[in-house]
Amino acid sequence: MIIRQEQLASLSTAARTKFEDRVAEHLKRCFPKQCEELGVAGIQNLIDAGIHQAAKHEIILERDVCKFIDLMVAFGRAFDHDPALPWASEILEDETLHNATARVERLFEKAKVERRTGVWSATQ
Repeated sequence: MIIRQEQLASLSTAARTKFEDRVAEHLKRCFPKQCEELGVAGIQNLIDAGIHQAAKHEIILERDVCKFIDLMVAFGRAFDHDPALPWASEILEDETLHNATARVERLFEKAKVERRTGVWSATQ
């Protein structure tokens, strides 16, 4: 069986659409207030931006991208290069973390600490 380039692109588009739908549902469950404010188009825009921003940091696994988008909702769309949140860019640029999943996990752990110390609520 030969799969043409167009067919491969179509499969890729279908997989991305399904992923975006799952992320949208996840966001609505975890961040209902923010999603209500964003609306359907705003949620889609956020997901698109999140996928692209995550890719710039070589974050491409679905679970990791979803967590990256969660952090965008919690800390702002530009959290990854926000001067008020230097820990985010430090973690993303940390060469001792050898893969994207390790960086995302470290980001998430640091975000939990920041949220508990009140920094998170100050940025909302």
